[in-house]
Order: sequence, then C-alpha cells, then structure tokens
Amino acid sequence: MNKKIVHDALILTAFTLVLGFLLGVVYDITKEPIAAAEKAALDEAYKVVFADAASFEADENFDAAKAAEIIGASEFSKDEITAVNKALDGSGNVLGYVINVTSHEGSQADISFSVGVQNDGTLNGYSITSISETPGLGVLVQEEPFYSQFEGKTEETYSVVKTAPAAENEIQAVTGATISSRAVTNGVNACLVYFRNALQGGN
Repeated sequence: MNKKIVHDALILTAFTLVLGFLLGVVYDITKEPIAAAEKAALDEAYKVVFADAASFEADENFDAAKAAEIIGASEFSKDEITAVNKALDGSGNVLGYVINVTSHEGSQADISFSVGVQNDGTLNGYSITSISETPGLGVLVQEEPFYSQFEGKTEETYSVVKTAPAAENEIQAVTGATISSRAVTNGVNACLVYFRNALQGGN
C-alpha cells in the first residue's frame, strides 16, 4: 500500500514538473507576440485620438503613484491613469497628450481606453482598447454616436443624461447602458483632472 502511494506521488510530481515546464515554454513563445499585439492596439488608439501627431513619446515624468493621488482626491477615484504619452508633431513639438485610463465602474468589467487632450484642454476624443460590456448595449460606448459627443469640447467635466443634452457638458447615455456610459464619461473626467493638475502648461 505504501509503495503504491509513493509510486503515485512520484508520478504526480513528474507530471507537475513536465506541465510546469511546458507552460513555461508556451509563455516564452507567446509573450512577445502578445506584447506586440497590445502595443499595436495602443498605437492605433493613439492615432485615433491624435491624428495630427507624427509620433508619440512616453511622458518621462509620469508617476503612477502621483497620478493615483491626484485622481484619488477627486470625485473620480474609481478610475486609474495607467500611462501618459506626448503627441508630437514632425518637429518634436508637443501637441498634447494621450492619457490611458482604466475605469473600474463598468457594468461587467473594467473598461480601458485612451483619451486625446490638446495643450489647451480641448478633447480630441477617446478610443477603447479593452471592453467586456454587454453586447448590443454597453459595448456601444465605443461607437461613433456616443464617443463623438466628446470630440472638440473644452468643458472641465462631463455628466451623463438620459435625454437629449441641454448643455455642452452633458453626454447622452447609450439607451439601456447608463452604467457603461457613466464609466466612460467618468474615465474621461479623470483624464481631464490629471491633465489640469499634472500636464497643462507643461510638466
């Protein structure tokens, strides 16, 4: 009986070691293609929100902890600034910034997207890079009828309404997806809070 237990334990250990090795090999093979795909998705999002930019450069002054402190002190503390890139023209001048944000207020899961903000605070819009909201409802926040409401605006903050907007700072929610609409809107607001406190006027 004891021999059988030892035998089974050895087989299980060997199986675990082989499985661990195979998983490590698969990870090594796939990590670079995955990273490349993620970078390509971000680069595409950057171009969507800053079409005039010739290139993008990571903001060397970005500090995730400082960003969390800034956002944590605002009413948009459920949002997280994850990265900041400078949008540069052909001569290397800064046209504005692309701010990456993750909203933790989605109805199904986090929503991650990039927001383009010009130097004077004008919004270029946003481009979603990760979303798992309800098909046919929440996912519609990545469609033109919703995201176009932000483009070219200069308000300090935006609020979600269920009917036609009566003011420039009002954003009409996707029908049946108020939570998703508010999650994205608050994410944009968080980016603007960070922009005003850390980027506007140069950093």
